[in-house]
Amino acid sequence: MSNTQKNRTTVDIYGQQYVIMGTESPSHIRNVASLVDDKMREISFRNPTLDSGKLAVLTAVNAVNDYLKMKDQLERLQSELLKEKD
Repeated sequence: MSNTQKNRTTVDIYGQQYVIMGTESPSHIRNVASLVDDKMREISFRNPTLDSGKLAVLTAVNAVNDYLKMKDQLERLQSELLKEKD
């Protein structure tokens, strides 16, 4: 059993309230929720006929795409740094 304290934070994402539990600070959780809300509203603005399920999936696809791009960039930078140290 973990001794890590879990924070319970209520957030609003695309007009729905969610209670998110996690070890991150409430401000971090609110920031994440705000970014998700912003992305959902951005996608919805460009595609107003999407239902909320499809909107959520497209938001997740966009988030994972951004994550993978940043992960690749981080790996390239770390590789470059190792080459400079050698």
